[in-house]
Amino acid sequence: MQPDFVDIKSNLELACGIRGYKVLFLPKFHCKLNFIEQCWGYAKRMYRQFPPNSSEAILEQNMLKALDAVPLTSMRKFATRSLRFMDAYRKGLRGKQAAYAVKRYRGHRTLPLSLFEDLNTLN
Repeated sequence: MQPDFVDIKSNLELACGIRGYKVLFLPKFHCKLNFIEQCWGYAKRMYRQFPPNSSEAILEQNMLKALDAVPLTSMRKFATRSLRFMDAYRKGLRGKQAAYAVKRYRGHRTLPLSLFEDLNTLN
């Protein structure tokens, strides 16, 4: 980004700011590393439960209801799960190993060091 434009807000930031929202741009990662994607998936499941409609106003209302239906506790769980995946990747795990570790140690915020011993006994 050029220095002249660093302090200029995007149209998205301006539109959201008018409505009282703050835009947070996150880096592009896999959906398991970005809890917003998991929240969005939850909202999409809720949205699909509404009956089909061709009215744009009703579709917008349904979308807002679906977004509001995502519980804060679920958002927190998604964030913790994303942190565990990041920790697994940081510790050198990949793919199935990371998924196993996140599922196996879901009561922990970070994965224990004994994880590698557990994985060696499985292999």
